Amino acid sequence: MDLQTKIENNAIIVTISGRLDAVTASDYEKKIRELIDGGNSYFVVDFEQLDYISSAGLRVLLLMAKLLKEKSGQVCFANVKGNVQSVFDMSGFTSLFKMENSVAEALAVLS
Repeated sequence: MDLQTKIENNAIIVTISGRLDAVTASDYEKKIRELIDGGNSYFVVDFEQLDYISSAGLRVLLLMAKLLKEKSGQVCFANVKGNVQSVFDMSGFTSLFKMENSVAEALAVLS
């Protein structure tokens, strides 16, 4: 997994690529905790380049949402498609999280 971040419209855009699974979930969690502890509370997670997500990946996304809720923050997912979309559908994530077709649309939802 590769994770890139940038700030746009007072939100952190997290772009992840590769796999979010048992091997990489702890790295994702560490980075997200650092960002939230640093005072960031609005996030867009861009899944366009993510090929695979496991239950461990789903767990860290839930943890992220919980941490943000404690800080009155928000997260919106962008570009969820393919295998990741299928996993989100099966796990019920599509009803738990805001999801948009692009990063720009996700940023608009947060502002």
